[in-house]
Amino acid sequence: MQPKARKAYVPGLAALLVAVVAGCSGGGGADGTTTDTKPGGPTTATAAQPGKYRTLREPCGSVPRSMLKDLLPGVASLPEDQRAKVYEGTAAVTYDTDRRVGCAWKAASPDASNQLMIDLERVVSYDPAVSDADRAQEVYAKAETAAGLPAATAPGAPGGMPSATGSGAGTDAGTGSDSGTSTQTGETGSPSGTPSGSASGPGTTTPDGTPSDGTTPDGLEPRVLENLGDAAFLDDVLARSGAAAQQRTVSVVFRTSNVIVTVRYTEQPAHPPVVPDSRELQDKARELARTLAEQLNE
Repeated sequence: MQPKARKAYVPGLAALLVAVVAGCSGGGGADGTTTDTKPGGPTTATAAQPGKYRTLREPCGSVPRSMLKDLLPGVASLPEDQRAKVYEGTAAVTYDTDRRVGCAWKAASPDASNQLMIDLERVVSYDPAVSDADRAQEVYAKAETAAGLPAATAPGAPGGMPSATGSGAGTDAGTGSDSGTSTQTGETGSPSGTPSGSASGPGTTTPDGTPSDGTTPDGLEPRVLENLGDAAFLDDVLARSGAAAQQRTVSVVFRTSNVIVTVRYTEQPAHPPVVPDSRELQDKARELARTLAEQLNE
């Protein structure tokens, strides 16, 4: 029987195989780690920053009692037990109170009825490349565009484009976002012109300075606001409610980081010829908006 032949061992071939394997595994550092030497290789993306706010305040308790008394003058004529119930407000129905909350109040007096609504939405971005604040700005921008503000004037300049009816009332600041809410706010109806039965002619004004034809006074037109959150605008809409009554709704919408806040204040006089005072409603709505903005910064 012949002995089995031994396989030849070629040192040069083994060295070549080692060199090929080492070349395929990429370059190595001095500490033995491997590096990717291919130019233009993929890099690790940096996740966008999360929003400043992770939760929301309880809305019905966010409006100071002193402000509610001023915003809802009709409450003063109610019995004490009824006053307390009105001041408590009615919380909006939402599915996630960490994402969206709201509250509404309503009261009537012999002179007028008033309604107040606040809405707070915490915007969350599900795109890792887009921060919560950037996504909130997109949502806010849609609301501002939907409001159809007149052409802006220079900051601090008086007046602007006169607007007889403002723009679209009832605009929801959260439009375009998925916040899982069933919050609903009332529409103010279609814009109207001169109130029926008014004895005042065109261009005249009421004692409080509001034009009797329903136009918004110069300097009080719907506009972008400064020094309120990161971005803000005001909308002022005069609409017909019922047969002849004029209903004015002032909305202030602002964004702070990833939270969007809406304040909507409505007044309807009991007597049809009366036009709600634009300046008074705007001042009250803006003051409440500033208070809510300060609470968010606490």
